[in-house]
Amino acid sequence: MNFLVDLIKGVFVGIANVIPGVSGGTMAVSFGIYDKLLNAISSLLKSFKKSFLTLLPIILGMVIGIVGFTYIIPWLLANFPFATSCAFTGLIIGGIPAILRSLKDGWQSEEKKSLLVNILVFLILLAVAMAMVFLNGDSESGIALTASAGMIVKIFFMGIIASATMVIPGVSGSLVLMILGYYFGVINSVKQFVEALRTLNLQGMLNQLFILIPFAIGCVLGIFFISKLISYLLKHFASATFSGIFALVASSPISIFYKVNQEYSMKGTSATSIIVGVVLLVACVALTLFMEKLGAPESTVSES
Repeated sequence: MNFLVDLIKGVFVGIANVIPGVSGGTMAVSFGIYDKLLNAISSLLKSFKKSFLTLLPIILGMVIGIVGFTYIIPWLLANFPFATSCAFTGLIIGGIPAILRSLKDGWQSEEKKSLLVNILVFLILLAVAMAMVFLNGDSESGIALTASAGMIVKIFFMGIIASATMVIPGVSGSLVLMILGYYFGVINSVKQFVEALRTLNLQGMLNQLFILIPFAIGCVLGIFFISKLISYLLKHFASATFSGIFALVASSPISIFYKVNQEYSMKGTSATSIIVGVVLLVACVALTLFMEKLGAPESTVSES
């Protein structure tokens, strides 16, 4: 049962990693698996078997979520941009109580407390997050990634950047990729690989693997090293860390609507779409809260 629950939670974390503006880390916090995930990654070399068994259902679920929604999300955004954005926003809002609890736990666990530091961290990261949203004012065209030497190096570093932000709750790796101009290129590579696999097109699979393998290696390295940093921050500066995370989460709804409107205009949104969007927002808030309760309550303040 625990395997199935973690698998389902992993699917939602994977979906979140595909959605620009939605943080896979935030989803992991919301569903109560962030600390488990972080500790398993950090302890992978020390306790490989235990860490592997912990990560297996979560990562398997993430792969299912990423591959499945690589097809679904572009279609939803193209046909229902407002309602889909509302649903994404609901998933984020539903995760806020978990983040606030973690902030409270971090505050109570610290010997040295500074409200001013927490406020400054919140304001600075809120400003940085908002600047990231409006950094790229132009709509991203769906660039095609080619397996050249230069592109392979670039996509490797894109994997490191994207995965590093995926580990941090409140930061959207897919949004960072969109700002840098590689989001649709990576999405298209995944879709083309799956299509080539479905038709047993070996050449097509190889072409996309030259893009996806360096990206995946970058992701693995980024996740491993940044998890060490986050574990340290949560252990020594928990409340300040979650103050920053809360700032990033607070900016996410704005980033979603802004970026989605860039790619898929919301002009002419009907009253029906608005009503459906509000209903979906409320439903997704409830879904996130429900999924969090499926797992045993756990603090996201690392004890490792």
